[in-house]
Amino acid sequence: MTLLHRLSPKALTRLSPLLLAALLAACATTTPPAEPAAEAAPLPPPPATAEPGPVPAQLATPAPARPSAAELLEDNLRPGEKVDLDAPDVKADLWARVRGGFQLQDLDDDWVRKAEAWYSARPDYVERMTTRGSRYLFHIVEEVEKRGMPSELALLPFIESAFVTHAVSSAKATGMWQFMPATGRDFDLKQNIFRDDRRDVLASTSAALDYLGRLYKMFGDWHLALAAYNWGPGNVQKAVARNQRLGLPTDYASLKIPDETRYYVPKLQAVKNIVFAPERYALTLPPVANHPYFLSVKIERDIDVALAAQFAGISLETFQQFNPQMNKPVILAAATQQVLLPYDQASAFAESLARHSGPMASWTAWVVPKTMSPGEAAKRNGTSESLLREINKIPPKMLVKAGSTLLVPRGEHVHTDVSERLADTAALNLAPDAPPLRRLTLKAGKADTVAGVAARYKVRAEQVAQWNKVGSTARFKPGQAIVVYTAASPARAVASGRKAAPARKAAAVAKAPTAKASARPAAKVVKTASGGKGRNVVAAAAP
Repeated sequence: MTLLHRLSPKALTRLSPLLLAALLAACATTTPPAEPAAEAAPLPPPPATAEPGPVPAQLATPAPARPSAAELLEDNLRPGEKVDLDAPDVKADLWARVRGGFQLQDLDDDWVRKAEAWYSARPDYVERMTTRGSRYLFHIVEEVEKRGMPSELALLPFIESAFVTHAVSSAKATGMWQFMPATGRDFDLKQNIFRDDRRDVLASTSAALDYLGRLYKMFGDWHLALAAYNWGPGNVQKAVARNQRLGLPTDYASLKIPDETRYYVPKLQAVKNIVFAPERYALTLPPVANHPYFLSVKIERDIDVALAAQFAGISLETFQQFNPQMNKPVILAAATQQVLLPYDQASAFAESLARHSGPMASWTAWVVPKTMSPGEAAKRNGTSESLLREINKIPPKMLVKAGSTLLVPRGEHVHTDVSERLADTAALNLAPDAPPLRRLTLKAGKADTVAGVAARYKVRAEQVAQWNKVGSTARFKPGQAIVVYTAASPARAVASGRKAAPARKAAAVAKAPTAKASARPAAKVVKTASGGKGRNVVAAAAP
């Protein structure tokens, strides 16, 4: 560990910028390895052909670096701690520290051997996975030890995501710790159009360990807690209760659980075995130093992600490996008070940030005042519709509903950053750009079926079934109210509560599939539903 790495934030503030830069040059650490493209696709930068807002001023500024640059740096793991330069643990291998904290009872069954065989047959995959993990492992081990937890839990991202920080499962679990949306919200992981804290390295690690601690208190057994992390605590409780009723053991191996969960803890056991003795499996682990890989750098103004990477002197992809929670090409200071960067790059970023005096964000948030098309929203903000659609991920044939938040180019007249309230609550709500719809309430005849009503009004049977909460092959009871949504005629808007004209009644009777059905009462319009100016209506909406 270098001298700079051991300096407390208070000590760093006493360093002049030039001395700080000299120290950095003298104690350069390993450059973070490149992320495999097949396993970690970074967030795309703004399109090259886009017309962005004002370009931030260039880095070259005659103003000297301000002394406050060092104050932006912080070792979030051990702030203010006095560091012993001769401490023996500084040069220790972190893998040895992990091994020393193993506490879980070992499993030894066919599931474990299956997982061991899978990993040992893929040495390249294991190398990529452990190399990625080396960036974050020290931080996770520190957090695990603070909570007095078994160090095996620090290995859990190996089987959850292979340490791909922006991994997304088929069930929409996201991030290094694979949080589902609802569980993430339970642990205050913000998820909106600007950021997804399930991908945030610091926030997701803290939330995952808090969740695991809660599960351990619930079950009193780490294997059951891990099963609950994978399968859900309610399901594990039911499995335990079932065995209790049957007089069976309630340990992990005795429960009736899905194969995915049955394989979950054995996979962690296999990774534990590999970490404990990699040579047994003809595998090697990259050396991991027993000190933090990254620093936190405070930001106080909105800044483009591309400019932040430029300040740090690293690629956009590398920047996103440490800050994968960003959903947009701008970092909002009100919601993200710090970014993570490797030591050398963190100091370079802080120096550039302190020196820079021009604008840093070419994007801002705009709240849509009324429901409108993307083209109209683009015109109001002086940009192209194609750029607005791309940056906000708006599909074709959709309207932007009133109250939605859009990311738009930041004009020269905008001098304030996005507020904390908007940064935390921003949402994008869309509606189909479709003709206005009317809700018709009909009185069923003796032989009306879902299919018959659908044919009469030229809609799908599945829609009629959904609107009326019945099966697609259902038959309606005589006199039952039937709901149908149909396109309104632009020539005549039917007022709410008016009855259908006689001609329309006759037409409805004429379309009846059988003579018997033609005796059914004609449809009556009892309610007209349309959005503002007849546009903001969700088609096929259930009542």
